[in-house]
Amino acid sequence: MIRTAECITPKHPDKICDRISDAILDECLRQDPNSRVAIETCGGHGKVFVTGEVTTNAKLDVPSIVVRVYGEDIDVETNIVKQSNFIAQGVDTGGAGDRGIMVGYACNENKEMIPQELYLARQLCKRIYKLYPYDGKTQITLDGDTIKTVVTSFQNAPKESLEQIITEWLEYKVDNVEIHCNPAGDWSMGGFDADAGVTGRKLVVDNYGPRVPIGGGAFSGKDSSKVDRSAAYMARKIAVDTLKSHGNAEEVYIYLAYAIGYDKPVQSTAIIDGKHFDLGNTYDLSPNGIVKTLELQKPKFEKTAEWGHMGTGQVWE
Repeated sequence: MIRTAECITPKHPDKICDRISDAILDECLRQDPNSRVAIETCGGHGKVFVTGEVTTNAKLDVPSIVVRVYGEDIDVETNIVKQSNFIAQGVDTGGAGDRGIMVGYACNENKEMIPQELYLARQLCKRIYKLYPYDGKTQITLDGDTIKTVVTSFQNAPKESLEQIITEWLEYKVDNVEIHCNPAGDWSMGGFDADAGVTGRKLVVDNYGPRVPIGGGAFSGKDSSKVDRSAAYMARKIAVDTLKSHGNAEEVYIYLAYAIGYDKPVQSTAIIDGKHFDLGNTYDLSPNGIVKTLELQKPKFEKTAEWGHMGTGQVWE
């Protein structure tokens, strides 16, 4: 089977927006762990726009946070209001902050228990980023267990240098691999100078790559009353736990579904190598229970947003 996945650097425009949204969340949680936060960031071409809903006792200097994350001065416009009372009335009682379906996954293909094509794309992306810490992407195509194609596009990185890095990374397997380095030509304009970014637009990269389905919404900028984020993390934890407890299993899918304002999932299903099981009461899957189990009121999400939320050594793994 042929499978492909990509990875992007923290300096990609969409990732910059993810990091800004999560940096604002972290500052809210640092001052007020009970903050309700739903922040969206859009940036590009000298300007960043931050909007959303925040209910918190924290004192925020949003422009300063944006400039710190971005790394240089940029024009910042904000439009932030308090969370709707109609949403709060369901969350205040311990219910989920939204409806949705969350998918967790784990497999035995590598030490991070994520699809091998994503694992390899991320490893290569990190390797190149150490030398060229700019906007960039990697993409890996596998034919079974064999690397078939490598695609890289990196700002300020000459094609010849990328080819050398990839050759060293591939070691002896390079002869049969199709390699595309900066296939549209070398480039020096990246990030917000070249393109616009939006929070949550790299949701597939943040999860498990395109092999695994996605049911919920984006992660970044949301406090953990939003099950889009917290239940997706919990589903990953359950998938990892289940894979480890079934020594011969190859892959595990976990499906959790919620109704807004309700504190229990309306679905909690495990699929182990194609066989379906109900999770029952093995875990506390209420929003408050998930927050407590995974320590999701602690400010740690800006760093989490850099390289993806699964397979990067998080508490939920």
